Amino acid sequence: MIGVGKAKQYGNVLDKPLTRGKQEVSLSAFAFLFSELVQYNQTQVDNIGELERRLEDAGYAVGARVLELLCHRDKGNRRETRLLGILSFVHSTVWKVLFGKVADSLEKGTEHEDEYMISEKELLVNKFISIPKDMGTFNCGAFVAGIVRGVLDGAGFPAVVTAHFVPMEGQQRPRTTILIKFAEEVLQREARLG
Repeated sequence: MIGVGKAKQYGNVLDKPLTRGKQEVSLSAFAFLFSELVQYNQTQVDNIGELERRLEDAGYAVGARVLELLCHRDKGNRRETRLLGILSFVHSTVWKVLFGKVADSLEKGTEHEDEYMISEKELLVNKFISIPKDMGTFNCGAFVAGIVRGVLDGAGFPAVVTAHFVPMEGQQRPRTTILIKFAEEVLQREARLG
């Protein structure tokens, strides 16, 4: 019968299961949409810091939704309760869902106990971006920093998350490091759980 299939089984879109489905988005489509997001926000601000903050806010909303989806789909609505568990979850599971691979590295800061870094040699949001000279240190990685902050906040690990360029020897383009500085309450809770 024409027009009768699986879609007819569900009376409401909310009744459909959250199956994995197709997980890939065209890279050119993503690059175009992200470029439009950056250009739109660029017209709304006066300086680079404000532009990065707006990109981070957009990423925060994505991160909160990604956490909900992954916890529901993969973990049976359970969330990580330990610091290293949530960092590993972001470094591997979240990164793989968003970028198709695990992040290049996850490191603990050497100077401060509350700092962790996720490094990516060529972050997807910076891959097709050329920054004009007048924009100086503008980093589109602020969007990814917002995603990480959204995931961490949603999981109960408040943190300040920022994106930085780090020059690499022998490489033309610098790598992007997502710096995560956890709130004091997170470290106190982790010490109690010991």
